[in-house]
Amino acid sequence: MVNPHMYYLNKVMSSLFLDTSVPGEERTNFKSIRSITDFWKFMEGPLLEGLYWDSWYNNQQLYNLKNSSRIYYENILLGVPRVRQLKVRNNTCKVYSSFQSLMSECYGKYTSANEDLSNFGLQINTEWRYSTSNTNSPWHWGFLGVYRNGGYIFTLSKSKSETKNKFIDLRLNSWITRGTRVIFIDFSLYNANVNLFCIIRLVAEFPATGGILTSWQFYSVKLLRYVSYYDYFIASCEITFCIFLFVFTTQEVKKIKEFKSAYFKSIWNWLELLLLLLLESTEQYSDFYFLACWHIYYNNIIAITIFFAWIKIFKFISFNKTMSQLSSTLSRCIKDIVGFAIMFFIIFFAYAQLGFLIFGSQVDDFSTFQNSIFAQFRIVLGDFNFAGIQQANPILGPIYFITFIFFVFFVLLNMFLAIINDTYSEVKADYSIGRRPDFELGKMIQQSYKNVLEKFRLKKARKDEDKKTKGSGDLAEQARREGFDENEIQKSEQMKKWKERLEKKYYSTEIQDDYQPVTQEEFRELFLYAVELEKELHYINLKLNQVMRKVSAL
Repeated sequence: MVNPHMYYLNKVMSSLFLDTSVPGEERTNFKSIRSITDFWKFMEGPLLEGLYWDSWYNNQQLYNLKNSSRIYYENILLGVPRVRQLKVRNNTCKVYSSFQSLMSECYGKYTSANEDLSNFGLQINTEWRYSTSNTNSPWHWGFLGVYRNGGYIFTLSKSKSETKNKFIDLRLNSWITRGTRVIFIDFSLYNANVNLFCIIRLVAEFPATGGILTSWQFYSVKLLRYVSYYDYFIASCEITFCIFLFVFTTQEVKKIKEFKSAYFKSIWNWLELLLLLLLESTEQYSDFYFLACWHIYYNNIIAITIFFAWIKIFKFISFNKTMSQLSSTLSRCIKDIVGFAIMFFIIFFAYAQLGFLIFGSQVDDFSTFQNSIFAQFRIVLGDFNFAGIQQANPILGPIYFITFIFFVFFVLLNMFLAIINDTYSEVKADYSIGRRPDFELGKMIQQSYKNVLEKFRLKKARKDEDKKTKGSGDLAEQARREGFDENEIQKSEQMKKWKERLEKKYYSTEIQDDYQPVTQEEFRELFLYAVELEKELHYINLKLNQVMRKVSAL
């Protein structure tokens, strides 16, 4: 799904369209656009020259790239690029009464409710008329909002001169207005050498505060999947994988029917269900963005699936003592970790809110509450901008930093390590006296061994078990023949069942989690069981004393 060629193709394309400077202004490129003037300079300069490569031979110094003219010998522009604008209506915000005499227009931030759907400007071509979307592409999630499809759209010509005149005409007739909130530039390339499509989207957002925020997306995807012999080998692997998926799904359905609600008590069963859920999903503008987005979503699902598949390996390597101790430690201390996490995040979010309110208007790392949370995680890892915090607030900045480091780093994180360390010590102590969970690999080997015996019709082990079961039932009859009282026999059978039940519950090797908290009722049963054992021991001592007296009398 992913190969190194994708990275290099994205790197080449980003260098071409993002780092190329405007002629005569080395510091102005797409990344540094901050005004409408800079935007039109980019459109009429680096973008125009990059899309129409016939002038490369006469203007090599424009790009500062070594042998950059080779780029368009290796890549083919699919169709023509498309430019799309979204606007908001006037009066989508309210001007304070004291300033209404100075400002009569007000354009708010972009939302689907505030979007302007009316024609404007010259109203003669598609770029001046609102067009609804005829594609199923997902909405774009930008810095300032979520932008839907449609808008004021126009496609570029295959002629460089016509496209340049188009840009000049739009600039002179003020195609970008105060209501403009975002402009998308979409086009696609194909590289036959590595069989990859590169879908490019350049985005310029116009916030209500003024200025321009730029962002970009470069998606290198393999839409033509089966071309080389290696691709057909991958296809055979995919078919094999689908067969395994069908068998795996059938097995899990059988397990659910067999165990019913008990099936969901194992974390490994939940992981297996999660894996199953993840696996069931030329003169015109060529819209490859829709295909690219869904291809990226599919790739993300595959990545998450493979991640959980690797985690599942822990289930099959539990025969190793160290791995078993690790899983036992995590399962035993989960309740303590949850309680600690609640306390930790209360303090953590309190500091995040404090940082956002104090430094949010001056430090980029604290400009939003979400950024404050990520900035504090970076502080814990040692990556922080103390100078920016101190410059924003010379008094509260150092106080915030020092107290956060003290409480979160020195106190809370050490408490977390203490919980893990204490639980690990308990697990090691249990393992040292022989209390350890049954190993999954041992079960698999034992079950396979039994299956082999059944196939070869060797069922001696089961017959022996039946004999043992019958022998245990004959003990009561033997006791009656020897003259034991019926009450004593029933009491002994009851004690035996009670003992077996308690031993199975607290000392069985079949339980996966050897940590069993005792409730008040269970403690009462254990106490009564200890009392009965003491009575039985006292009764045996009396019988033994009687026998010894008879022996001594003889």
